[in-house]
Amino acid sequence: MKITEVSEKFDISQDTLRYYERIGLIPHVNRNKSGIRDYTEEDCKWVEFIKCMRSAGLSIEVLIEYVKLFQQGDATIEARKELLTEQRKKLIARMEDMQKSLERLNYKIERYEQSVIEKEKELKRLED
Repeated sequence: MKITEVSEKFDISQDTLRYYERIGLIPHVNRNKSGIRDYTEEDCKWVEFIKCMRSAGLSIEVLIEYVKLFQQGDATIEARKELLTEQRKKLIARMEDMQKSLERLNYKIERYEQSVIEKEKELKRLED
């Protein structure tokens, strides 16, 4: 699969894909005779994984560490699990913070809505 197709499939710019490859987030991508990147299904799985982890808030540095550990083989399984477990804890904390923010927003919106209802009632009383 060419870089254009991968870019469209995952909604990631070609520059970002090249960057991810350059810094080692996507292990070596094969190239055809003309030097054009030829992404395999395995490469696409890495792109999907990286995109998912980035949207979960994992930093580039953490992902680079994860990929390096992965490339070292099964001896790093526990280290990879610990890294992901720690990132999950951070994500849960962010989600809890976001839930509190959402509740606060909902409260504020309800207050504004209640204010509008009260003003409408007052106007209706004045009209009657």
